[in-house]
Amino acid sequence: MSQVDTHSHTDHHDDHHDHGPAKGLKRWLFTTNHKDIGTMYLIFSLVMFMTGGAMAMVIRAELFQPGLQLVEPGFFNQMTTMHALIMVFGAVMPATVGLANWMIPIMIGAPDMALPRMNNWSFWILPFAFTMLLSTLIMPGGGPAGGWTMYPPLIQQTGVALPFLIFAIHMMGVSSIMGAINIVVTIMNMRAPGMTLLKMPLFVWTWLITAYLLVAVMPVLAGGVTMLLTDQYFGTTFFNAAGGGDPVMFQHIFWFFGHPEVYIMILPAFGIISEIIPTFSRKPLFGYESMVYATASIAFLSFIVWAHHMFTVGMPIAGQLFFMFSTMMIAVPTGVKVFNWISTMWRGAMTFETPMLFSLAFVFLFTIGGFSGLMLAIAPADFQYHDTYFVVAHFHYVLVPGAVFAIMAGVYYWLPKWTGNMYDETLGKVHFWMSTIFVNVLFFPQHFLGLAGMPRRIPDYATQFADFNMVSSIGGFGFGLSQLLFIYVVIKCAKGGVKATDKVWDEPRGLEWTLSSPPPYHSFSVAPEIK
Repeated sequence: MSQVDTHSHTDHHDDHHDHGPAKGLKRWLFTTNHKDIGTMYLIFSLVMFMTGGAMAMVIRAELFQPGLQLVEPGFFNQMTTMHALIMVFGAVMPATVGLANWMIPIMIGAPDMALPRMNNWSFWILPFAFTMLLSTLIMPGGGPAGGWTMYPPLIQQTGVALPFLIFAIHMMGVSSIMGAINIVVTIMNMRAPGMTLLKMPLFVWTWLITAYLLVAVMPVLAGGVTMLLTDQYFGTTFFNAAGGGDPVMFQHIFWFFGHPEVYIMILPAFGIISEIIPTFSRKPLFGYESMVYATASIAFLSFIVWAHHMFTVGMPIAGQLFFMFSTMMIAVPTGVKVFNWISTMWRGAMTFETPMLFSLAFVFLFTIGGFSGLMLAIAPADFQYHDTYFVVAHFHYVLVPGAVFAIMAGVYYWLPKWTGNMYDETLGKVHFWMSTIFVNVLFFPQHFLGLAGMPRRIPDYATQFADFNMVSSIGGFGFGLSQLLFIYVVIKCAKGGVKATDKVWDEPRGLEWTLSSPPPYHSFSVAPEIK
Protein backbone atom coordinates (compact mmCIF):
# COMPACT_ATOMS: atom_id res chain seq x y z
CA MET A 1 0.00 0.00 0.00
CA SER A 2 1.54 3.30 -0.94
CA GLN A 3 2.20 6.20 1.36
CA VAL A 4 -0.42 8.37 -0.33
CA ASP A 5 -3.03 5.70 0.01
CA THR A 6 -2.69 5.23 3.75
CA HIS A 7 -2.83 8.98 4.20
CA SER A 8 -6.12 9.37 2.41
CA HIS A 9 -7.78 6.96 4.90
CA THR A 10 -6.74 8.93 7.88
CA ASP A 11 -7.02 12.38 6.37
CA HIS A 12 -10.22 13.45 8.02
CA HIS A 13 -9.15 12.90 11.60
CA ASP A 14 -5.42 13.48 11.20
CA ASP A 15 -5.76 16.78 9.49
CA HIS A 16 -4.90 18.92 12.50
CA HIS A 17 -1.42 17.37 12.65
CA ASP A 18 -0.42 18.82 9.36
CA HIS A 19 -0.67 22.44 10.29
CA GLY A 20 2.20 22.50 12.70
CA PRO A 21 2.35 22.15 16.43
CA ALA A 22 -0.33 22.34 19.08
CA LYS A 23 -0.61 25.57 21.02
CA GLY A 24 0.74 26.40 24.44
CA LEU A 25 1.97 24.01 27.10
CA LYS A 26 0.34 20.95 25.54
CA ARG A 27 2.67 21.21 22.57
CA TRP A 28 5.65 20.53 24.79
CA LEU A 29 4.09 18.02 27.17
CA PHE A 30 2.60 15.71 24.57
CA THR A 31 4.77 16.38 21.54
CA THR A 32 6.08 13.50 19.50
CA ASN A 33 7.90 15.75 17.06
CA HIS A 34 11.64 15.10 16.97
CA LYS A 35 12.49 18.81 16.65
CA ASP A 36 10.44 19.80 19.69
CA ILE A 37 11.90 16.94 21.73
CA GLY A 38 15.42 17.80 20.53
CA THR A 39 14.85 21.41 21.62
CA MET A 40 13.61 20.32 25.05
CA TYR A 41 16.64 18.08 25.54
CA LEU A 42 18.95 20.95 24.63
CA ILE A 43 17.23 23.45 26.95
CA PHE A 44 17.21 20.89 29.76
CA SER A 45 20.91 20.19 29.29
CA LEU A 46 21.67 23.93 29.35
CA VAL A 47 19.80 24.32 32.67
CA MET A 48 21.72 21.34 34.08
CA PHE A 49 25.01 22.69 32.71
CA MET A 50 24.46 25.90 34.65
CA THR A 51 23.37 23.98 37.77
CA GLY A 52 26.43 21.72 37.65
CA GLY A 53 28.54 24.80 36.87
CA ALA A 54 27.25 26.57 39.99
CA MET A 55 28.39 23.55 42.04
CA ALA A 56 31.80 23.70 40.40
CA MET A 57 31.98 27.36 41.41
CA VAL A 58 31.40 26.32 45.06
CA ILE A 59 34.27 23.81 44.71
CA ARG A 60 36.64 26.36 43.16
CA ALA A 61 35.68 29.08 45.68
CA GLU A 62 36.52 26.73 48.55
CA LEU A 63 39.85 25.83 46.95
CA PHE A 64 40.78 29.44 46.18
CA GLN A 65 42.82 29.54 49.39
CA PRO A 66 44.17 26.81 51.68
CA GLY A 67 42.28 26.09 54.91
CA LEU A 68 38.57 25.48 55.33
CA GLN A 69 37.06 28.72 54.04
CA LEU A 70 33.46 28.75 52.97
CA VAL A 71 31.62 25.45 53.25
CA GLU A 72 31.60 22.41 55.49
CA PRO A 73 33.80 19.51 54.26
CA GLY A 74 30.69 17.30 54.07
CA PHE A 75 28.90 19.81 51.84
CA PHE A 76 32.05 20.18 49.73
CA ASN A 77 31.97 16.43 49.08
CA GLN A 78 28.28 16.63 48.19
CA MET A 79 29.17 19.34 45.67
CA THR A 80 31.94 17.28 44.01
CA THR A 81 29.63 14.25 43.79
CA MET A 82 26.58 16.11 42.53
CA HIS A 83 28.62 18.23 40.12
CA ALA A 84 29.88 15.06 38.43
CA LEU A 85 26.51 13.29 38.31
CA ILE A 86 24.76 16.37 36.92
CA MET A 87 27.42 17.18 34.32
CA VAL A 88 27.64 13.59 33.04
CA PHE A 89 24.01 12.49 33.11
CA GLY A 90 22.30 15.88 33.01
CA ALA A 91 24.41 18.16 30.81
CA VAL A 92 26.64 16.28 28.32
CA MET A 93 24.48 13.22 27.60
CA PRO A 94 21.12 15.02 27.14
CA ALA A 95 22.87 17.65 24.97
CA THR A 96 24.20 15.03 22.55
CA VAL A 97 20.81 13.24 22.59
CA GLY A 98 19.11 16.59 21.85
CA LEU A 99 21.42 17.08 18.85
CA ALA A 100 20.69 13.49 17.76
CA ASN A 101 16.94 14.02 18.02
CA TRP A 102 17.09 17.23 16.03
CA MET A 103 19.59 16.18 13.40
CA ILE A 104 19.44 12.43 12.73
CA PRO A 105 15.99 12.35 11.06
CA ILE A 106 16.80 15.31 8.82
CA MET A 107 20.30 13.96 8.06
CA ILE A 108 18.97 10.61 6.86
CA GLY A 109 15.88 12.01 5.12
CA ALA A 110 13.37 10.53 7.59
CA PRO A 111 10.05 12.23 8.52
CA ASP A 112 10.64 11.74 12.27
CA MET A 113 12.12 9.34 14.78
CA ALA A 114 10.95 5.73 14.51
CA LEU A 115 9.30 5.62 17.96
CA PRO A 116 7.96 9.10 18.58
CA ARG A 117 5.85 8.34 21.69
CA MET A 118 8.73 6.64 23.39
CA ASN A 119 10.85 9.62 22.42
CA ASN A 120 8.56 11.93 24.36
CA TRP A 121 8.69 9.65 27.37
CA SER A 122 12.46 9.24 27.29
CA PHE A 123 12.76 13.03 27.60
CA TRP A 124 10.08 13.64 30.25
CA ILE A 125 11.61 11.08 32.64
CA LEU A 126 14.68 13.31 32.96
CA PRO A 127 13.29 16.41 34.72
CA PHE A 128 11.76 14.11 37.36
CA ALA A 129 14.98 12.13 37.79
CA PHE A 130 17.06 15.26 38.30
CA THR A 131 14.51 16.93 40.56
CA MET A 132 14.75 13.83 42.73
CA LEU A 133 18.56 13.86 42.62
CA LEU A 134 18.74 17.56 43.53
CA SER A 135 16.16 17.17 46.29
CA THR A 136 18.66 14.97 48.19
CA LEU A 137 20.59 18.16 49.06
CA ILE A 138 17.81 19.22 51.44
CA MET A 139 17.30 15.78 53.06
CA PRO A 140 18.57 14.94 56.53
CA GLY A 141 22.23 13.98 56.18
CA GLY A 142 22.46 15.83 52.82
CA GLY A 143 23.05 14.53 49.32
CA PRO A 144 25.41 11.76 48.21
CA ALA A 145 29.01 12.62 49.15
CA GLY A 146 30.95 9.50 48.18
CA GLY A 147 31.97 10.66 44.69
CA TRP A 148 29.98 9.97 41.48
CA THR A 149 31.59 6.50 41.40
CA MET A 150 29.51 5.59 44.47
CA TYR A 151 32.13 3.19 45.91
CA PRO A 152 31.08 1.15 48.90
CA PRO A 153 31.49 1.21 51.85
CA LEU A 154 31.70 5.01 51.71
CA ILE A 155 28.51 5.55 49.73
CA GLN A 156 26.63 3.49 52.33
CA GLN A 157 27.16 6.27 54.83
CA THR A 158 24.89 8.49 52.74
CA GLY A 159 21.76 8.46 54.90
CA VAL A 160 18.23 8.93 53.69
CA ALA A 161 19.35 10.21 50.29
CA LEU A 162 20.70 6.83 49.11
CA PRO A 163 17.51 5.25 47.70
CA PHE A 164 16.62 8.54 46.00
CA LEU A 165 20.06 8.69 44.38
CA ILE A 166 19.72 5.11 43.15
CA PHE A 167 16.18 5.59 41.87
CA ALA A 168 17.26 8.77 40.06
CA ILE A 169 20.11 6.85 38.39
CA HIS A 170 17.67 4.11 37.36
CA MET A 171 15.44 6.71 35.74
CA MET A 172 18.35 8.30 33.87
CA GLY A 173 19.35 4.82 32.69
CA VAL A 174 15.84 4.03 31.46
CA SER A 175 15.75 7.34 29.59
CA SER A 176 19.16 6.61 28.01
CA ILE A 177 18.20 3.09 26.92
CA MET A 178 14.93 4.25 25.37
CA GLY A 179 16.66 7.10 23.57
CA ALA A 180 19.34 4.68 22.28
CA ILE A 181 16.85 2.07 21.03
CA ASN A 182 14.95 4.81 19.26
CA ILE A 183 18.11 6.08 17.54
CA VAL A 184 19.17 2.56 16.40
CA VAL A 185 15.73 1.76 14.98
CA THR A 186 15.49 5.15 13.26
CA ILE A 187 18.89 4.83 11.60
CA MET A 188 18.39 1.19 10.61
CA ASN A 189 14.86 1.48 9.25
CA MET A 190 14.22 5.03 8.13
CA ARG A 191 17.09 6.08 5.90
CA ALA A 192 16.17 7.66 2.58
CA PRO A 193 16.27 5.28 -0.40
CA GLY A 194 19.81 5.07 -1.77
CA MET A 195 21.43 6.06 1.57
CA THR A 196 23.56 3.02 2.33
CA LEU A 197 25.27 2.78 5.72
CA LEU A 198 28.51 4.06 4.22
CA LYS A 199 26.77 7.11 2.78
CA MET A 200 25.47 8.29 6.15
CA PRO A 201 26.91 11.47 7.66
CA LEU A 202 29.51 10.76 10.35
CA PHE A 203 27.37 12.29 13.06
CA VAL A 204 24.76 9.61 12.33
CA TRP A 205 27.42 6.90 12.36
CA THR A 206 28.90 7.98 15.68
CA TRP A 207 25.44 8.05 17.20
CA LEU A 208 24.58 4.57 15.87
CA ILE A 209 27.68 3.20 17.57
CA THR A 210 27.06 5.25 20.75
CA ALA A 211 23.51 3.93 20.96
CA TYR A 212 24.76 0.35 20.98
CA LEU A 213 27.19 1.27 23.77
CA LEU A 214 24.34 2.77 25.79
CA VAL A 215 22.15 -0.31 25.46
CA ALA A 216 25.10 -2.50 26.47
CA VAL A 217 26.30 -0.67 29.59
CA MET A 218 23.32 1.01 31.21
CA PRO A 219 21.89 -2.29 32.56
CA VAL A 220 25.30 -3.03 34.12
CA LEU A 221 25.16 0.22 36.09
CA ALA A 222 21.56 -0.54 37.04
CA GLY A 223 22.63 -3.94 38.37
CA GLY A 224 25.54 -2.46 40.34
CA VAL A 225 23.49 0.26 42.05
CA THR A 226 20.66 -2.18 42.79
CA MET A 227 23.17 -4.41 44.63
CA LEU A 228 24.22 -1.32 46.63
CA LEU A 229 20.58 -0.81 47.53
CA THR A 230 20.07 -4.39 48.67
CA ASP A 231 23.33 -4.28 50.65
CA GLN A 232 22.05 -1.28 52.51
CA TYR A 233 18.42 -2.25 53.11
CA PHE A 234 17.89 -5.97 52.51
CA GLY A 235 20.79 -7.60 54.33
CA THR A 236 22.78 -8.79 51.29
CA THR A 237 26.59 -8.58 51.39
CA PHE A 238 27.61 -8.28 47.72
CA PHE A 239 30.20 -5.65 48.58
CA ASN A 240 30.76 -6.35 52.24
CA ALA A 241 33.82 -8.46 53.03
CA ALA A 242 32.44 -9.43 56.45
CA GLY A 243 29.63 -11.34 54.73
CA GLY A 244 31.80 -12.87 52.02
CA GLY A 245 31.39 -10.06 49.48
CA ASP A 246 34.01 -7.83 47.90
CA PRO A 247 34.02 -4.04 47.64
CA VAL A 248 36.40 -4.30 44.65
CA MET A 249 33.70 -6.20 42.75
CA PHE A 250 31.65 -3.01 42.78
CA GLN A 251 34.54 -1.14 41.18
CA HIS A 252 34.67 -3.74 38.40
CA ILE A 253 30.93 -3.48 37.78
CA PHE A 254 30.97 0.30 37.94
CA TRP A 255 33.90 0.79 35.59
CA PHE A 256 32.63 -1.82 33.15
CA PHE A 257 29.84 0.75 32.72
CA GLY A 258 31.99 3.79 33.47
CA HIS A 259 34.63 3.42 30.81
CA PRO A 260 32.29 2.91 27.85
CA GLU A 261 30.28 5.80 29.37
CA VAL A 262 33.10 8.26 28.71
CA TYR A 263 33.07 7.15 25.07
CA ILE A 264 29.29 7.57 25.02
CA MET A 265 30.00 11.22 25.82
CA ILE A 266 32.85 11.72 23.33
CA LEU A 267 31.82 9.73 20.21
CA PRO A 268 28.88 12.01 19.28
CA ALA A 269 31.33 14.91 19.78
CA PHE A 270 33.64 13.27 17.22
CA GLY A 271 30.67 13.06 14.88
CA ILE A 272 29.86 16.79 15.26
CA ILE A 273 33.48 17.77 14.60
CA SER A 274 33.54 15.50 11.54
CA GLU A 275 30.56 17.44 10.15
CA ILE A 276 31.93 20.91 10.86
CA ILE A 277 35.59 20.68 9.78
CA PRO A 278 34.77 19.62 6.16
CA THR A 279 32.22 22.46 5.83
CA PHE A 280 34.68 25.21 6.79
CA SER A 281 37.62 23.56 5.00
CA ARG A 282 35.36 23.34 1.89
CA LYS A 283 36.56 19.81 1.25
CA PRO A 284 34.99 16.39 1.79
CA LEU A 285 36.10 14.62 4.97
CA PHE A 286 39.42 12.89 4.46
CA GLY A 287 39.28 9.12 5.01
CA TYR A 288 35.51 8.77 5.64
CA GLU A 289 35.54 4.99 5.84
CA SER A 290 38.57 4.88 8.12
CA MET A 291 36.67 7.30 10.43
CA VAL A 292 33.78 4.84 10.62
CA TYR A 293 36.09 1.91 11.35
CA ALA A 294 38.05 3.98 13.88
CA THR A 295 34.83 4.87 15.73
CA ALA A 296 33.77 1.22 15.82
CA SER A 297 37.25 0.16 17.05
CA ILE A 298 37.15 2.76 19.85
CA ALA A 299 33.72 1.45 20.87
CA PHE A 300 34.98 -2.14 20.93
CA LEU A 301 38.15 -1.29 22.85
CA SER A 302 36.18 0.77 25.40
CA PHE A 303 34.86 -2.56 26.82
CA ILE A 304 38.22 -4.12 27.58
CA VAL A 305 40.02 -1.32 29.39
CA TRP A 306 37.83 -0.71 32.43
CA ALA A 307 40.32 -1.81 35.11
CA HIS A 308 42.78 0.98 34.23
CA HIS A 309 40.74 2.96 36.75
CA MET A 310 41.75 0.43 39.38
CA PHE A 311 45.50 -0.15 39.04
CA THR A 312 45.97 0.55 42.74
CA VAL A 313 43.55 -2.12 44.06
CA GLY A 314 46.17 -4.88 43.99
CA MET A 315 45.49 -6.70 40.72
CA PRO A 316 47.89 -9.38 39.45
CA ILE A 317 50.69 -8.22 37.18
CA ALA A 318 49.09 -9.95 34.15
CA GLY A 319 45.93 -7.90 34.76
CA GLN A 320 47.94 -4.68 35.01
CA LEU A 321 49.75 -5.45 31.76
CA PHE A 322 46.58 -6.38 29.88
CA PHE A 323 44.74 -3.23 30.92
CA MET A 324 47.78 -1.05 30.37
CA PHE A 325 48.34 -2.17 26.79
CA SER A 326 44.67 -2.39 25.82
CA THR A 327 44.26 1.21 27.06
CA MET A 328 47.18 2.35 24.96
CA MET A 329 45.60 0.66 21.94
CA ILE A 330 42.76 3.20 22.03
CA ALA A 331 45.29 5.88 21.09
CA VAL A 332 45.59 4.26 17.62
CA PRO A 333 42.01 4.76 16.28
CA THR A 334 41.83 8.11 18.10
CA GLY A 335 45.07 9.13 16.39
CA VAL A 336 43.54 8.06 13.04
CA LYS A 337 40.63 10.43 13.69
CA VAL A 338 42.87 13.37 14.63
CA PHE A 339 45.01 12.68 11.53
CA ASN A 340 41.92 12.67 9.31
CA TRP A 341 40.62 15.95 10.73
CA ILE A 342 43.98 17.62 10.14
CA SER A 343 44.18 16.11 6.65
CA THR A 344 40.69 17.45 5.87
CA MET A 345 41.92 20.95 6.69
CA TRP A 346 45.16 20.48 4.73
CA ARG A 347 45.12 22.89 1.76
CA GLY A 348 41.42 23.55 2.26
CA ALA A 349 39.89 27.00 1.74
CA MET A 350 39.44 27.48 5.49
CA THR A 351 37.44 30.19 7.16
CA PHE A 352 37.16 30.62 10.90
CA GLU A 353 33.56 31.09 11.93
CA THR A 354 32.64 30.27 15.54
CA PRO A 355 31.78 26.55 14.92
CA MET A 356 35.13 26.06 13.21
CA LEU A 357 37.02 27.83 16.02
CA PHE A 358 35.42 25.53 18.60
CA SER A 359 36.24 22.52 16.39
CA LEU A 360 39.89 23.54 16.08
CA ALA A 361 40.15 24.10 19.83
CA PHE A 362 38.55 20.67 20.23
CA VAL A 363 41.15 18.92 18.05
CA PHE A 364 44.05 20.58 19.82
CA LEU A 365 42.88 20.43 23.43
CA PHE A 366 41.23 17.02 23.19
CA THR A 367 44.60 15.70 22.02
CA ILE A 368 46.24 17.10 25.18
CA GLY A 369 43.61 15.22 27.18
CA GLY A 370 44.46 12.10 25.16
CA PHE A 371 48.16 12.36 25.96
CA SER A 372 47.58 12.82 29.70
CA GLY A 373 45.35 9.72 29.42
CA LEU A 374 48.27 7.78 27.93
CA MET A 375 50.37 8.83 30.93
CA LEU A 376 47.68 7.54 33.28
CA ALA A 377 47.55 4.26 31.32
CA ILE A 378 51.12 3.39 32.36
CA ALA A 379 50.39 1.19 35.36
CA PRO A 380 53.51 1.84 37.49
CA ALA A 381 53.26 5.59 36.86
CA ASP A 382 49.56 5.53 37.72
CA PHE A 383 50.43 4.61 41.28
CA GLN A 384 51.74 8.18 41.54
CA TYR A 385 48.97 9.87 39.59
CA HIS A 386 46.01 7.91 41.00
CA ASP A 387 43.52 10.00 42.99
CA THR A 388 45.47 13.23 42.44
CA TYR A 389 44.47 16.37 40.55
CA PHE A 390 46.33 14.97 37.52
CA VAL A 391 43.37 12.66 36.93
CA VAL A 392 40.98 15.61 37.33
CA ALA A 393 43.02 17.60 34.79
CA HIS A 394 43.01 14.66 32.36
CA PHE A 395 39.30 13.93 32.30
CA HIS A 396 38.31 17.59 32.31
CA TYR A 397 40.49 18.16 29.23
CA VAL A 398 38.58 15.48 27.36
CA LEU A 399 35.17 16.44 28.75
CA VAL A 400 35.26 20.25 28.63
CA PRO A 401 37.36 21.32 25.62
CA GLY A 402 36.42 17.89 24.27
CA ALA A 403 32.72 17.02 24.65
CA VAL A 404 31.37 20.43 25.80
CA PHE A 405 33.25 22.42 23.12
CA ALA A 406 32.03 20.00 20.44
CA ILE A 407 28.44 20.43 21.64
CA MET A 408 28.87 24.21 21.53
CA ALA A 409 30.39 23.94 18.05
CA GLY A 410 27.35 21.89 17.01
CA VAL A 411 24.95 24.45 18.51
CA TYR A 412 26.63 27.35 16.67
CA TYR A 413 26.74 25.28 13.48
CA TRP A 414 23.10 24.24 13.40
CA LEU A 415 21.46 27.10 15.36
CA PRO A 416 20.83 29.18 12.19
CA LYS A 417 19.21 26.08 10.67
CA TRP A 418 16.99 25.57 13.74
CA THR A 419 15.91 29.16 14.28
CA GLY A 420 16.13 30.59 10.75
CA ASN A 421 18.24 33.46 12.17
CA MET A 422 21.99 33.96 12.15
CA TYR A 423 23.62 34.20 15.58
CA ASP A 424 25.81 37.19 16.40
CA GLU A 425 29.19 36.14 14.98
CA THR A 426 31.17 38.73 16.96
CA LEU A 427 29.66 37.65 20.28
CA GLY A 428 30.15 34.01 19.27
CA LYS A 429 33.85 34.64 18.74
CA VAL A 430 34.15 36.54 22.04
CA HIS A 431 32.49 33.59 23.77
CA PHE A 432 34.93 31.23 22.05
CA TRP A 433 38.07 33.13 23.03
CA MET A 434 36.94 33.66 26.63
CA SER A 435 36.03 29.98 26.99
CA THR A 436 39.27 28.74 25.41
CA ILE A 437 41.55 30.98 27.45
CA PHE A 438 39.78 30.39 30.75
CA VAL A 439 39.37 26.63 30.29
CA ASN A 440 43.15 26.33 30.02
CA VAL A 441 43.77 28.67 32.97
CA LEU A 442 41.32 26.46 34.89
CA PHE A 443 42.59 22.97 34.07
CA PHE A 444 46.21 23.24 32.96
CA PRO A 445 47.62 24.09 36.43
CA GLN A 446 45.82 21.02 37.81
CA HIS A 447 48.32 18.79 35.95
CA PHE A 448 51.11 20.31 38.03
CA LEU A 449 49.08 20.13 41.25
CA GLY A 450 48.51 16.44 40.58
CA LEU A 451 52.13 15.66 39.74
CA ALA A 452 53.13 17.40 42.96
CA GLY A 453 50.76 15.17 44.88
CA MET A 454 47.59 17.15 45.63
CA PRO A 455 44.78 14.66 46.29
CA ARG A 456 41.39 15.09 44.59
CA ARG A 457 37.98 15.54 46.28
CA ILE A 458 39.53 17.20 49.34
CA PRO A 459 38.39 20.66 50.57
CA ASP A 460 41.74 21.64 52.11
CA TYR A 461 45.36 21.37 50.93
CA ALA A 462 48.95 22.04 51.95
CA THR A 463 50.21 25.59 51.42
CA GLN A 464 52.62 24.61 48.62
CA PHE A 465 49.60 24.14 46.34
CA ALA A 466 48.13 27.56 47.08
CA ASP A 467 49.33 29.48 44.01
CA PHE A 468 48.22 27.01 41.38
CA ASN A 469 44.87 26.57 43.11
CA MET A 470 44.29 30.30 43.06
CA VAL A 471 45.12 30.44 39.31
CA SER A 472 42.81 27.46 38.69
CA SER A 473 39.95 29.08 40.62
CA ILE A 474 40.31 32.37 38.70
CA GLY A 475 40.12 30.33 35.47
CA GLY A 476 37.05 28.55 36.83
CA PHE A 477 35.16 31.75 37.57
CA GLY A 478 36.19 33.20 34.19
CA PHE A 479 34.98 30.10 32.37
CA GLY A 480 31.72 30.01 34.32
CA LEU A 481 30.93 33.65 33.58
CA SER A 482 31.79 33.25 29.87
CA GLN A 483 28.94 30.73 29.56
CA LEU A 484 26.41 33.43 30.44
CA LEU A 485 27.44 35.05 27.16
CA PHE A 486 26.67 31.76 25.37
CA ILE A 487 23.15 31.74 26.80
CA TYR A 488 22.71 35.37 25.71
CA VAL A 489 23.87 34.55 22.13
CA VAL A 490 21.47 31.59 21.90
CA ILE A 491 18.45 33.55 23.23
CA LYS A 492 19.25 36.55 21.02
CA CYS A 493 19.44 34.26 17.98
CA ALA A 494 16.17 32.51 18.81
CA LYS A 495 14.41 35.88 19.14
CA GLY A 496 15.41 37.15 15.70
CA GLY A 497 18.21 38.67 13.70
CA VAL A 498 19.54 38.45 10.18
CA LYS A 499 17.63 35.76 8.31
CA ALA A 500 19.69 32.67 7.53
CA THR A 501 19.67 31.20 4.03
CA ASP A 502 18.66 27.56 3.54
CA LYS A 503 22.27 26.53 3.13
CA VAL A 504 23.48 28.82 5.99
CA TRP A 505 27.18 28.14 5.26
CA ASP A 506 29.06 28.22 1.97
CA GLU A 507 28.94 24.65 0.71
CA PRO A 508 27.77 22.39 3.48
CA ARG A 509 27.13 18.74 2.61
CA GLY A 510 24.17 16.76 3.82
CA LEU A 511 20.38 16.57 3.55
CA GLU A 512 19.67 18.96 6.42
CA TRP A 513 20.84 21.86 4.20
CA THR A 514 18.25 21.06 1.51
CA LEU A 515 15.44 22.03 3.91
CA SER A 516 14.32 25.59 4.62
CA SER A 517 15.74 27.50 7.64
CA PRO A 518 13.94 26.89 10.03
CA PRO A 519 12.91 23.46 8.74
CA PRO A 520 9.19 22.74 8.38
CA TYR A 521 7.55 21.14 11.41
CA HIS A 522 7.26 17.88 9.47
CA SER A 523 10.28 17.48 7.23
CA PHE A 524 10.68 14.95 4.42
CA SER A 525 7.12 13.68 4.15
CA VAL A 526 8.38 12.39 0.78
CA ALA A 527 11.79 10.73 1.19
CA PRO A 528 14.56 12.30 -0.86
CA GLU A 529 16.51 10.11 -3.32
CA ILE A 530 20.22 9.71 -2.58
CA LYS A 531 22.38 9.29 -5.64
